[in-house]
Amino acid sequence: MAFEVFISYAHEDKAYKDQLTKHLSNMRNQQLITDWHDGDILPGTEWKPQILDHLASAQIVLLLISSDFMASDFCRSIEMKQAIDRHDKNEARVIPILLRPCDWDGAPFEKLQVIPTGALPIARWASQDDAFDDIVKGIRRAINSLKASTPQNP
Repeated sequence: MAFEVFISYAHEDKAYKDQLTKHLSNMRNQQLITDWHDGDILPGTEWKPQILDHLASAQIVLLLISSDFMASDFCRSIEMKQAIDRHDKNEARVIPILLRPCDWDGAPFEKLQVIPTGALPIARWASQDDAFDDIVKGIRRAINSLKASTPQNP
């Protein structure tokens, strides 16, 4: 069973989102995940209902944290709020990923374990590939934990 992954990000961080989706390829190819972000919305279709539908059905929500994410009303007050509400109800696992240094003290996701390791934003790693590898390993650990807690079909 593939886990639905919703990627929430500010458009200013598109390059980071694109790198992350490349690094998720192995899990996608193994059919562990299906990932979705607003770049998958077809031209001429209504974007907001699609975002809210995918956010409501995802088992894993990745919040790509930066100052642009924190400054985005839609990311912060719609996507992050709904994701944290679902997390609190044990309906989804929210994983904050630190892209660039920013102030996130007191943010709703502050209570959650962030990645990469040591809460060191990707932008501060000597090698971004090492940072993304660390992130993917963290996501894989979360998936393994979710698989272990999901009842198996007979």
